[in-house]
Amino acid sequence: MTMRQTSTKLRPQQQGFSILEMLLATVILLVGLVSVAQLVPASLLMNYRNRMDSSALVFAQRQLDVILDQPLNPPGNSFTDLKGNTYQLGNPATPNVVQGSNVVAIGNETLINFSGTLPPNYPTNGYGFLYQDPTDPNSAIYDVRWAVIITGNGGAASSKRIILGVRQRGGNGFFLPITLDTMVSR
Repeated sequence: MTMRQTSTKLRPQQQGFSILEMLLATVILLVGLVSVAQLVPASLLMNYRNRMDSSALVFAQRQLDVILDQPLNPPGNSFTDLKGNTYQLGNPATPNVVQGSNVVAIGNETLINFSGTLPPNYPTNGYGFLYQDPTDPNSAIYDVRWAVIITGNGGAASSKRIILGVRQRGGNGFFLPITLDTMVSR
């Protein structure tokens, strides 16, 4: 009797990934890519809003500088700038009273109340105006208002508190108003 000899080749251990491991890795990669893709529009929106807030702040500072460059007691309690805009700066005959735009106290801050009627378009003759920036590609419109509180003896001002607020109107989204509050005295 002869014995039959059989030989079996042992397969070496297989190397590589199973289909299940590949699917799991693909799902994890896709979740990461989708998360990153959602951050791009959010960062673009935040960049736009920060740029608009910065523009409103710079515009508010520029308007406040225009007002602060005037004497404490200008003739007629107003002045006219180079573009023909007349800025009212309060009447010293009524001291210790808010003159101009309405203000509201929130917490420890005094802010311009933008809920009232809109001021006229630029140029102005009062305590506020709407200004459309010609250099802004989005044609931003700024609602600019100010209030003056005069301290004095009823004939001449010894100091003025100027509260100036700027709020962007229109555009994409909601923008908080910028308020600058300063005091000028002799």
